Amino acid sequence: MILETLKTLFNRDLNKLKSEIESYQNENSIWTIDKNISNSAGNLCLHLIGNLNTYIGAEIGKTGYIRNRPLEFSLKDIPKSELIQKIEATISVVNNTLDNLTETDLEAIYPQIVFEKEMTTGFFLIHLSTHLAYHLGQIIYHRRLLDF
Repeated sequence: MILETLKTLFNRDLNKLKSEIESYQNENSIWTIDKNISNSAGNLCLHLIGNLNTYIGAEIGKTGYIRNRPLEFSLKDIPKSELIQKIEATISVVNNTLDNLTETDLEAIYPQIVFEKEMTTGFFLIHLSTHLAYHLGQIIYHRRLLDF
């Protein structure tokens, strides 16, 4: 049951991320920062893609993905179409990985120490879902404030 819930939440929020990036009327606005907004929607999008491809794709799904976290925040002006393509690829990675997990797998210890202590895979997947939702909210707010 938890696996289906996680899959539903990841798909809902990744598809909403795709929709938000598609909704920018001015493509340059994706990369805008202003006043106290220190991360652009584009960089938050790249961060989410890197995060999920690392912790779900590479660690659980054994995809071979190699993360370059600093680039998630330093790259700029990637075309909207490329961001959308990366989101779609991430949706596939997340779905393929979750489709191969069992409820028993969720009870196993996650293979990497992330928060300086062991945690179950299920706990960490829930954390990743809330992390996605947190940054998605920032992106939604960013678009509404700065896309003009």
